Amino acid sequence: MLRVILDRSPGIAIPDETFFIPQLAHRHAGPVDPDELLDDLTRLPRLAAWGVPAEDLAARLRPSMTTGEALDAVFSAYAEKHGKPRWGDKTPMYMRHLDLIERLFPDAQYLHLIRDGRDAALAFLDMPEGVVTKTWAHPRSPAGFACEWRTEVRRARDLGRRVGPSRYFEIRYEELVADSPGVVRSVCDFAGLPFEPEMLEYAGAIDVSAKPHHRRLLQPPTRGVRDWRSQMSSQDTRAFEKIAGDLLADLGYELLDPPAARPGVRAAVSLAWYRARMGAWNAAADATQRSPLWRRRHPRLL
Repeated sequence: MLRVILDRSPGIAIPDETFFIPQLAHRHAGPVDPDELLDDLTRLPRLAAWGVPAEDLAARLRPSMTTGEALDAVFSAYAEKHGKPRWGDKTPMYMRHLDLIERLFPDAQYLHLIRDGRDAALAFLDMPEGVVTKTWAHPRSPAGFACEWRTEVRRARDLGRRVGPSRYFEIRYEELVADSPGVVRSVCDFAGLPFEPEMLEYAGAIDVSAKPHHRRLLQPPTRGVRDWRSQMSSQDTRAFEKIAGDLLADLGYELLDPPAARPGVRAAVSLAWYRARMGAWNAAADATQRSPLWRRRHPRLL
């Protein structure tokens, strides 16, 4: 929803989730070879969907570019196609790669939208098959998602403290749906974007026929579309809070079981297991992305 709203600003273009930044960063570390990078770009389904011709991408690449500069050039081609001066990206998976993103784009601004983790768990676990790639590191329960939510929200807030308020801005989902004009205006002020009331008039203007999980975009910002109080069992709520109750409390969210704000040994073990599992998955993905087999698995599309 927020991506769609901001993408309607004349000041920025934000495509659908991209997923390819870590892949390309792992495959093209150091000074970029334009021909090698362009060959990889022509193999990415997301880029093919952008409709940016390969020759337009080639014209923007030059020898000795850093990986970040080359990726900026690619996104800038998308923004220019849509008549926008800036680009953004909204890919939740990049929460696992914030250190990489910061190295690639040292001047980036970060907008962190936080939602009550229990409501976020309901939405995440309700994703239809095929929308999210379910790996062996994929959360499959509210408690499993609590590990991911707690780890990633803390990681993003730590980044915010490092880069400072000129580059990091935090908002709440609950405030966004309760006061969309006010919150979106504050986001635009932070990012230096022009605010136009029409940005909020997206309902009915978005084609979600290929994305049934985005059907909420057919209606304006609406409170209560997920509510853990009525939609999550008390057992699952307590399991979530045993792992992430301290962060929920820090953020001002009410707890079903206030003592859960003090995580115990079992929570620490669950978090350690999650981080080990995710670390192993990221390492395996990194090795695969660097492998010559990557191109065999990704035929040319452009």
